[in-house]
Amino acid sequence: MRCGFIGVGEMGRHMAGHVQNAGHEVRVHDLDAAALKACRAEGLAPAAGLAELATWAEALVIMVATDDQTRAVVADILGALGGSDSAQPPAILVTATNHPDTMRELAAACAEAGVDFVDAPVCYGREGARNGDLVSLAGGPARAVARLSPVMLSYSRSIEHIGEAPGSGQIAKTCNNMMHWAACVANYEVLSLARSLGLDAQRMRETLLKCPARNTTLERWDTTRFTWHEKDMDLALELAQSRGLPLPLFGAVDQLVKHLGPQDVADLLRGERAAYLGKPLDP
Repeated sequence: MRCGFIGVGEMGRHMAGHVQNAGHEVRVHDLDAAALKACRAEGLAPAAGLAELATWAEALVIMVATDDQTRAVVADILGALGGSDSAQPPAILVTATNHPDTMRELAAACAEAGVDFVDAPVCYGREGARNGDLVSLAGGPARAVARLSPVMLSYSRSIEHIGEAPGSGQIAKTCNNMMHWAACVANYEVLSLARSLGLDAQRMRETLLKCPARNTTLERWDTTRFTWHEKDMDLALELAQSRGLPLPLFGAVDQLVKHLGPQDVADLLRGERAAYLGKPLDP
């Protein structure tokens, strides 16, 4: 399959590499010259531009940072296809984390143009992209998901087709993000208590990973970058508010996770001194 990747930062570049290694023909596009240079170094060929990519590819994967960037890319793709006589336009796959409403808006525009559209954000971040074992959370028509599955399987351990409605994948990603950030806070509070009572926090972590309290976030906790939590939690609480659903726990998580970062985790697990919310944990 001819596959174009738009947005080849650290995540997108690794994903594109796995797709190419799976035997697909890949071309990439990014506004960042450094990103394209890194792609060239890994044997990924840059396209001459987005218009060329749109008319060449059978599948277009979008992995950009913001909703506005996703909108702009899709608009440019549809604009390029408007002047094309292709009987089979490419399918569009959004792997970035965006608002479900944005996916509904773009899916409608694509449907009007006869273009298949799937939103399939991914879980497991940089490490998952590097190792090719992401989980793709797909939303869209089953036929479109099946069409794009060979691409997604190139970088995913599994594809979870959450629902036919546009934005279903993004809703699923938000649910996952909520659990992840709640686990970050819970892990830190639990190990803070353990350390304040004289236990070794890293030893306690290793023990919890053998107990019912085990969670994937705790397994990978010392590689968590604590990026995007503000965006993730804002979206989660906005969606809950739109349904009139109170989420008091996640209101607290939204505030508490802002006080945590990679250095806090490192200090808690292995540092000479650690604190939580300004309170020292050591005698």
